[in-house]
Amino acid sequence: MSPEDRIVSLLSRWLARHLDNEQLRAQLEAAGREGLSVEQAEAVDELLVELAGSSRAGRGALEPLVRETMEALALG
Repeated sequence: MSPEDRIVSLLSRWLARHLDNEQLRAQLEAAGREGLSVEQAEAVDELLVELAGSSRAGRGALEPLVRETMEALALG
């Protein structure tokens, strides 16, 4: 599985509520950035920053960013 596909799978699982914010953050950090373009890595990093502060932001506030991250990964 490509790095992009692996991360998109994690994001899809979060959107389907199979992962909570902390689980997503931990698994994204474990997935690493190898094989991602600069833009893709930046999108993942931005999401990680928001997830780290997710106690302040609810799930609804994170969903648009998760979808934007998926788009960045899909478009390369």
